[in-house]
Amino acid sequence: MATPTADTHKTDAGAPPGRVARGLDALGQPVNALLGYIGQVGFMTAEVGHWVLHSIVLRRVRFGRPALYAQLVRIGVRSVGVVLLVCACIGLILALQMAPPLQDFGQVNSVANIISVAIFRELGPLITAIVLTGFAGASIAAEIGTMVVGEEIEALESMALHPVRFLVLPRVLATVLATLVLCVMGELVAVAAGWGIGVSLLGIPSRIYIDNTIDQIGPADFFTGLFKAGVFGAIVGLIGCTNGLNVTGGAAGVGKATTNTVVHSIVAIIFCDLIFTALFFQLGWT
Repeated sequence: MATPTADTHKTDAGAPPGRVARGLDALGQPVNALLGYIGQVGFMTAEVGHWVLHSIVLRRVRFGRPALYAQLVRIGVRSVGVVLLVCACIGLILALQMAPPLQDFGQVNSVANIISVAIFRELGPLITAIVLTGFAGASIAAEIGTMVVGEEIEALESMALHPVRFLVLPRVLATVLATLVLCVMGELVAVAAGWGIGVSLLGIPSRIYIDNTIDQIGPADFFTGLFKAGVFGAIVGLIGCTNGLNVTGGAAGVGKATTNTVVHSIVAIIFCDLIFTALFFQLGWT
């Protein structure tokens, strides 16, 4: 019976380290891809900040207001109906869901307090950003991705026109401004919807509902929610533009960038919301 040779021992001994290396490589690839993607978004953020500062400081750098106005109409004005409808439904849902347990303790009037806090601190900016992710973020990625496929980006660069300045900057600023305005409008509509269902169906006196809402909400509640909305809008715009500029593979690449924009934006929004909520809690702003 043949005995194992020295080469066989070397092969068997070398197999486990090889499997470990392959396992580490398989684990490291997605981590490396994630870090690279975060770096791309960070670089895009720095580029947008660079051009914003240049447009403010240097007179020769034009801001591109017509492009900004066009994007505000496309992103903000056209999504008003959808955002307000969703926020109104959220206000109705909160009122109907919170009334039964509060009635058990004789505190049904506190529905106004809960709705106002939930909407202004959390749900207003979050719902607005998520709706805009599907409405505007995917559209931005598809539009810029189509330009990449059609070699329009190369045409801009050949004419010494920076793509970030002329394509990315107006879309990011428009998304931030639209999110801020739509957030305030959505919050007011959600509170009004809660007031309507509270007065008509739950039997809460209108004066008590309004007084509880005003007493519950302070400047910190309003401005922390507004700060979140601005950051969420920037996330949607930056991720949409980054994915659009990275499109490869023709029409299939445009579809993939559109899908990735929605997924990446929602995950980033939820993660940033967690960080901000924890930070505001530590600062005593909640």
